[in-house]
Amino acid sequence: MPFNCSRRAFLGSVAATLVSLDARAEPPVAGTKMAGLTTLEARKGTARLLPDHAHATEIWGFEGKTPGPVLRLSQGEELAVGLVNRLDAPLSIHWHGMRGDNAMDGVAPLTQAEVAPGARFDYRRRALDAGLFCYRPSVFGATPELCGRGLKGLLVVDEPKSSLKPLESGADLLLALDDWRLDKNGVIEGDFGAAAAAGGAGRIGTLVAVDGAPAPARRDFSPGARIRLRLANLANARIMFVGFENIQPFVVAVDSQPCDAFEPVRRTIPAAPGARFELMFDLPRAENAVAKLVLRGVDEADRDLAIFTTRGAAAPARPPIAAAPQNPLLPTEIKLQAAKKVDLLIEPPASPGSGWRINGAASKAYGGPPLFQVKRGSPVTLGFVNRAAVPVVMHVHGHCVRLLHDLDDGWEPYWRNGVVVPPGKTKHVAFVADSPGKWAVHDDILEHEAAGLAAWFEVK
Repeated sequence: MPFNCSRRAFLGSVAATLVSLDARAEPPVAGTKMAGLTTLEARKGTARLLPDHAHATEIWGFEGKTPGPVLRLSQGEELAVGLVNRLDAPLSIHWHGMRGDNAMDGVAPLTQAEVAPGARFDYRRRALDAGLFCYRPSVFGATPELCGRGLKGLLVVDEPKSSLKPLESGADLLLALDDWRLDKNGVIEGDFGAAAAAGGAGRIGTLVAVDGAPAPARRDFSPGARIRLRLANLANARIMFVGFENIQPFVVAVDSQPCDAFEPVRRTIPAAPGARFELMFDLPRAENAVAKLVLRGVDEADRDLAIFTTRGAAAPARPPIAAAPQNPLLPTEIKLQAAKKVDLLIEPPASPGSGWRINGAASKAYGGPPLFQVKRGSPVTLGFVNRAAVPVVMHVHGHCVRLLHDLDDGWEPYWRNGVVVPPGKTKHVAFVADSPGKWAVHDDILEHEAAGLAAWFEVK
């Protein structure tokens, strides 16, 4: 079955750190380059989330910052990070979106024991794919608080220089979106176990932040500059609809995997927690022109996320935007007729304090038996049947999946790690189980996962 490359309504899954490389200035170092073992300390820090407030907010962060340092390496190199836990809570690091290497996936207790306060764990894994990834803790039951207090960051795996030509740009812009729940004194609200969030839409923060500061971020670029924008949603639960104003954007990668360049419907990408997008666009050629990234309101007014202003001499004209080649390590076809077919009937908690149910039974999450077992190389289709009144964002660890069409036998023309399943709807994904180990399947709305919307499968 060939891939169907039609451009259907784009259902994406991405919240805000901002690092820019302006071609008119000396480029700053974009992240911490891997050189031997890089140590990341998880410790308390502060962030000025309310600029008009007298006191900064106490946060938990990698190196005491939120988001933590941008880590950077090249495709094929080893990711080598030593996690040192200086907090009073158990930790891990999950490398969100990276394929393979089950022992380094960072899901406690499924793939490793939690890292106790004062302890250390070294992660070493090969960067198989280029692209934008996230890193954050994954400790069952504790992840919402760990991430909600600020433990998160971005990882960039650069393509070999020989393959960069289609993605050449005047600026390489990283944008990590986030939101925060603060009280009137700027203190992070501590209701991480609230039943309303666990069985509802999750923990939605009222403050939308860019790079650990309130939105919008403001940056100046040359008129006509071509921007390579890499953005990720690092929020616990908020599904962000990111619109582009006075810009014609083209998506060139979804969840770290290149795709044919296309313009998103209504110039808006629906970005769920954990999702990553790469886009290319040219800014207006007029001086002092303004272009924006806007958070589209659902039950509230639109908010500006980033404001770009053109200043100075115009950038040189560039050829039409094109995408990088698709990843040759991923299969060109999935034999759906021979696939292992598994459906997950997802039901919300029946009462406050109870957990989510999968296939009619209370979920045992990562402590129960596997959903299924398959041999390495087997095709698999998963059906997510959402019986809840809220969306779920189902994420398959260690693999990339194709979203199957609802009404025919095709699939969307891009790979992804997770899929948004609207209330009362069913979505199917397909993938080749090519990485051995015990792999998590869970809701990327972290409060749902902590309340039991989690399971696992095994590839032998």
